[in-house]
Amino acid sequence: MRISCLLLFTLLPLSHSVGADAISDANRLLRASNVANHFETRTLQQTRRIIRTYSSIVEMSADVELPQWIKNEIAACYERTFAWENFEAGIAQIFLENFSSGEMQLLTDFYRSQGLPPTEIENFKAAIAKGNRIARLSADYIYAQTEGCAEHDIELILGFLANQHQGSNAALAAE
Repeated sequence: MRISCLLLFTLLPLSHSVGADAISDANRLLRASNVANHFETRTLQQTRRIIRTYSSIVEMSADVELPQWIKNEIAACYERTFAWENFEAGIAQIFLENFSSGEMQLLTDFYRSQGLPPTEIENFKAAIAKGNRIARLSADYIYAQTEGCAEHDIELILGFLANQHQGSNAALAAE
């Protein structure tokens, strides 16, 4: 899903080694760059857009307002499915496979506002240049790790509409 693609572009780098220190460094960079918060914020924004879209479609096509309990169920699915914890280790691994430990340290220091030494500007630019690839790999990883919520949402909404339709038919039959 593209929710995290733009977010992950801002995160950046890590190491080629896969040792405990490298994992620790990757997690430190994830924390320093505040990725979890950005990811959760983007997920919430996307979820709200999806619910608004569903509500509009149901309102226009069935002239029925989507009840709050359905909106809550949809939101809960996205919250569970796209929880940062589900992806953190995989994103850290992507960083480890694509960035050197030096780049990781440089970026961690940068995110911690410890500045950027003039001698490291070229290394910083090289690390930043890897952002698009990291974003693509991360989006692919997230997409591959989840089935999403669309099927759940559709079943929920169609079930609600079927019940609405049956209720309307029953009311007409009673008249």
